[in-house]
Amino acid sequence: MSLSVAYNTARSSLQASQSQMALVSRNTAGASDPSYSRKIGALTTTGGFARITVLRASDSALLSKMLETTSSAATQKALLEGLQKLSATIGDTELDQSPAARMGALNSALQQYANAPDNPNLAQAVVKAATEMATSLNDATSTVQAVRLEADGQIGDSVARINDLLLKYEKANNQVMSGSALGADVSDAMDQRDSLIAQLSEEIGITVVPRAGHDVALYTDSGVPLFDRSPRTVTFARTTVFGPAVSGADVFIDGIRVTGLGAPMPLNSGNLAGLTQLRDDVAATYQGQLDEIARTLVEAFAEKDQTVPPDVDKPGVFTYPAGTTVPGSPAPIGLAGVLRVNAAVNPAEGGKFELIRDGGINGANYVYNRADGANASFSGRVSGLVDAMSVKRPINTDLGFGPQASLLSLTSSSGSWLEATRQSAHQRVEYQTTLLGHASEALSNATDVNMDDETALMLQLEKSYSASAKLLSVIDQMLKTLLSVVG
Repeated sequence: MSLSVAYNTARSSLQASQSQMALVSRNTAGASDPSYSRKIGALTTTGGFARITVLRASDSALLSKMLETTSSAATQKALLEGLQKLSATIGDTELDQSPAARMGALNSALQQYANAPDNPNLAQAVVKAATEMATSLNDATSTVQAVRLEADGQIGDSVARINDLLLKYEKANNQVMSGSALGADVSDAMDQRDSLIAQLSEEIGITVVPRAGHDVALYTDSGVPLFDRSPRTVTFARTTVFGPAVSGADVFIDGIRVTGLGAPMPLNSGNLAGLTQLRDDVAATYQGQLDEIARTLVEAFAEKDQTVPPDVDKPGVFTYPAGTTVPGSPAPIGLAGVLRVNAAVNPAEGGKFELIRDGGINGANYVYNRADGANASFSGRVSGLVDAMSVKRPINTDLGFGPQASLLSLTSSSGSWLEATRQSAHQRVEYQTTLLGHASEALSNATDVNMDDETALMLQLEKSYSASAKLLSVIDQMLKTLLSVVG
């Protein structure tokens, strides 16, 4: 080997060691960044010259699994947060503030009044229990609508974040593609791109599709293009006033509806999917249960015409605003929010307690106590109300409680359904969080920086650098000796 060849080889080795040491320092600096992937220096030799090509530690299978579990966990977290707020309508079971507890208190008050129908204090207790029952349904409806309105706003925030992330993703993807075409180091840009993909997966379930030239297209988990050379626009119209009968708007991606009933390609996971499920399914179902309880209350406490032939039944102790039609199951949406105790039985509003016992809230034809109030011990009407609370009635089968239920069982089933749904969501969150932890750890083991490995590699590179430097020193000494001999 000539001295010139040996010199070029030693110098090339020295430069390669310097480049690799720079990569080790780069890895060490990025070790604390969760979005950083370890950089690997691949040594190649051409014509006696060594060259370092920067590669990036990656694992597409583990990345896909991590994205999938991130989206699934976000779905369940959005549901759980909403269900925890809906559980406020039940509250602490020991405080007896839930609709089921109020229904039990009303039943107990009626039973006591039936045993002593001439006791005004017991009649007052019935009115108080009925008022608390109506108030609990009113408050529960307000809570449901507040949860739906908040979810609607969060959907808008999620859509805005998705659009923002897609614009950033376009810049990162273009940087990777242009840099790759020029042969530049694009590993940092690829880190940024993967970080944006991970953030997107929190909001919406996505599928990553690699293309030629290091291009990466993104689709929703249902197959709708989200980014393909350019970002697709995600649109949503926020609801400003969310009444019981108001339905939230759907989300569209590039004009394709991806949420709501009948969506051709509905989202399956992500925060966005969880929020729409909370707003349009879970909360709406619970509102339907509350409304059915209110309708059944009106029906059970309605007054019947005592003449022949009888006229239609009319609202008794429980009533609703004029113009509301309550023909039968299913109940009008929002009925629970406007249910109230009839002023005719409340002395504070000019009514009489005795009308609960005697009937006649709707006029003389609806009087049950034919002694015209003279029979203060008449208990038939109140006993009938007690029985009516346990009578099975047709209910909305969409609620999942069967075709029939009594007032007491319907209210209890509604509370149990809410708690069971919340507990199920909690268990799914724990499972998905654990799964996400395992997936993230596996990806981290494959792509993150191991400081022990980097330290060991740095020691090896220092030895290689020292050897190359010593070789250069020897060659330099030999050249000086040769020149002195020639001179």
